[in-house]
Amino acid sequence: MTENLLRTFVSVTVPHQVLTLQEMLKTTISYSEKNLKWSKPGQIHLTLKFIGYTPPDAVDKINKILEDVAKRHSWMEFTVSGTGCFPTQERPRVLWVGLDGADKILLNFVNDINQSLENLGFPKEEKEFIPHITFGRITYPPPKTPNVVSFLNTKYDPIPMSITRIRLISSELFPNGPIYSILGTHFLASKEGKK
Repeated sequence: MTENLLRTFVSVTVPHQVLTLQEMLKTTISYSEKNLKWSKPGQIHLTLKFIGYTPPDAVDKINKILEDVAKRHSWMEFTVSGTGCFPTQERPRVLWVGLDGADKILLNFVNDINQSLENLGFPKEEKEFIPHITFGRITYPPPKTPNVVSFLNTKYDPIPMSITRIRLISSELFPNGPIYSILGTHFLASKEGKK
């Protein structure tokens, strides 16, 4: 049923320093079971919207919508800061780092993406948007639940991050991890005095 469909999402590329940060944070968890999988460098990004299974003939329409949305918003600047996990520290499934400094602006941008794509038949996200960059995932039941306290308590210097463009990505799932393909790139309206 989903054979010919693409699994797509809208994302933002992260600064290279974020990849170095992941390497540092890996050392905070002494857990080597296969149930904890760290995101590979090429898979680390900021997801603005997971679209889901998408007919190939809808890609051009999605790209047109994303182009229009991007033109309505200016560059955004904030910092990568802090750590967290979903859903709870006692039973973590996703390990992530957070974003600070542009919550309302970024939320307005994400809402615009959601509302615009809803008109094309892709429903809005039901969950509240929490800006985060996924570093690792834990599948259950593991032999034991990893202790993520050190990960959550680690302090690091904030990393500057800008959103100047967004990308439509397709994700093909394989046993060794997903393979990403860029289906479209769309630039935000630049701020005054920047090009």
